[in-house]
Amino acid sequence: MKKVVKFGGSSLASAEQFKKVGAIIRQEESRRYVVPSAPGKRFSGDTKVTDMLYSCYHLAIQEEDFDEQLDAIKARYQEIIDGLKLDLSLNQEFKVIRENFSKKVGCDYAASRGEYLNGMIMAAYLGYEFIDAAEVIFFNEKGGFDADKTQKILSERLAHTEKAVIPGFYGAGYDGTVKTFSRGGSDVTGSIVAKAVHADMYENWTDVSGFLIADPRVVKNPKAIDVITYRELRELSYMGASVLHEDAIFPVRKEGIPINIRNTNVPEDKGTLIVEATCRKPRFVITGIAGKKDFASITIEKAMMNSEVGFCKRVLEVFDNNGISIEHMPSGIDTMTILVHQDEFEEKEQEVVAGIHRAVEPDFVEMESDLALIAVVGRGMKSTRGTSGRIFSALAHANVNVRMIDQGSSELNIIIGVRNHDFDNAIKAIYDIFVMTQL
Repeated sequence: MKKVVKFGGSSLASAEQFKKVGAIIRQEESRRYVVPSAPGKRFSGDTKVTDMLYSCYHLAIQEEDFDEQLDAIKARYQEIIDGLKLDLSLNQEFKVIRENFSKKVGCDYAASRGEYLNGMIMAAYLGYEFIDAAEVIFFNEKGGFDADKTQKILSERLAHTEKAVIPGFYGAGYDGTVKTFSRGGSDVTGSIVAKAVHADMYENWTDVSGFLIADPRVVKNPKAIDVITYRELRELSYMGASVLHEDAIFPVRKEGIPINIRNTNVPEDKGTLIVEATCRKPRFVITGIAGKKDFASITIEKAMMNSEVGFCKRVLEVFDNNGISIEHMPSGIDTMTILVHQDEFEEKEQEVVAGIHRAVEPDFVEMESDLALIAVVGRGMKSTRGTSGRIFSALAHANVNVRMIDQGSSELNIIIGVRNHDFDNAIKAIYDIFVMTQL
């Protein structure tokens, strides 16, 4: 069996955390390829190393003295090295970093050094080979990830490497300079490595025991999700659930490689398993609940609009011309509603309304703000009667007025629109009716 294991910043914030990680890796011989993040916060109020690097580089490009800040970063790493009793010096690496900061080589380079240095420490601690991600992960001339080139070079390199540490978050740009993924991109690196070595499992170790059915800031002690499909995960991630970088799904999905979200601090927990498909019966009818606030709705009403060819296209072109992205578009016979992010829309609302009138000559246009969207997601809903009815019943009992409902044809998710101030109560009511009543 072959596993790729990725560890987040909180899992590698200190020497003590490194020791936990080392014990996890050594527990199974199959954990052969390790993807580390930069050190995260050691305690509440601490600063992540990546943020320290950003601040340090900002001083460099302002041509201010940054030695004190860089020395503080070096001290963070030395603390880990000393705590692990390693015979390792990063003096040469920090000398190069100092020179490159003075040359203003780029913000991506600065941010990537957190993972690079942590990777060197991890490799020394485990006795694994260190592979600089800039040698095996590539971006194209447009700045996008170059999957084909990466797959070819990375798979060839790892085919001859029994055990290796590959830092997350960055690779090489088209011109050879260091380029990073978006924040949280170490998840993506782990997925890329898993695909390259045809791993049996991609374990993503963090500070939570997998995905939770609902946001713990809204629902007290929500239950964990045992198994979730890639499609369900995408729906929940899109609506704000965040444990795994959503782009991390695609490389492993093409290979059918499962992802296991595990907790470094509670390694005995099985966590959440993310799979392409499963015949396992879900524990609850729903898999998860997630949502976002601050949307606006624009409802367009016109008699016989359904008989006008191109009506929807002309309406959507108005939003497109004003650079406004659309979130959802529920419609009826004589009405259609467009939901957009409120902050994007407010600045151009009058231009949009005028554009709609010119484009389709509606009978009426109505706008509403301060709306929240909540997605109720679950493969179990498809085979369970009365799911929508139970949602509406729960919301009515909680005195929550539903402003909109949109159900996908796949029956995998139901999206409900409520007022911002009803957001928490709505999620609690849905959680209670589907989870608490089944315990």
